[in-house]
Amino acid sequence: MADRAVGVPFAKEGIPFIGAAAGVTLLAGLLGWTVAAVVAALLTLFVSWFFRNPARVVPQGPRLVVAPGDGKVIAIEEEFEPRFLKDRSIRLTIFLNVFDVHINRMPCDGVVEDVQYQPGLFVVASKPEATLTNEQNALMIRTVEGVKVLCVQVAGLIARRIVCWVSPKDRAIRGERFGLIRFGSRMDTFVPIGTSLRVAVGDRVKGGETILGELR
Repeated sequence: MADRAVGVPFAKEGIPFIGAAAGVTLLAGLLGWTVAAVVAALLTLFVSWFFRNPARVVPQGPRLVVAPGDGKVIAIEEEFEPRFLKDRSIRLTIFLNVFDVHINRMPCDGVVEDVQYQPGLFVVASKPEATLTNEQNALMIRTVEGVKVLCVQVAGLIARRIVCWVSPKDRAIRGERFGLIRFGSRMDTFVPIGTSLRVAVGDRVKGGETILGELR
């Protein structure tokens, strides 16, 4: 799978939003509507900032799992994952607010075994029940060693669009961009019991760069 977003300053999906806001700014300016032009210019800056696509330094080393998104770690729970893993695992939840980078990145090296989209609700993404009830898209990744790592894009109260660029049998490369969620969301990463964790609840993380843990 080629990393389609390399070298692009903004996510492709954000360009229509940025263009529309910039167009309104230009039109308001030409018409002499100063207040409207200022508001539209601020909106253009915000949308451009939201869809930014920064480069990241991906840590190297066997068995490392990195954060799939930017944000704050709001939960680390040991629980039974009933849909995909069908086993007990550790769930690490990262909450992305509207000011965080929303490009999503592969947490580890391996092969994408399955991609499943699930329609659902749009409750506040920081609530525990969002794991099962909200609209989401799950990636099942199997590492070279045969370990299963589940990465789930979860929509939130404001997020209404999940974008995923990968398909089953694609190669997963740690830190590579694979999608995004528009306007506020969360990322759940499920790793096996016994994984050596490198983060704690309350930590701020960077997608593709911050190490969440090391697999056994």
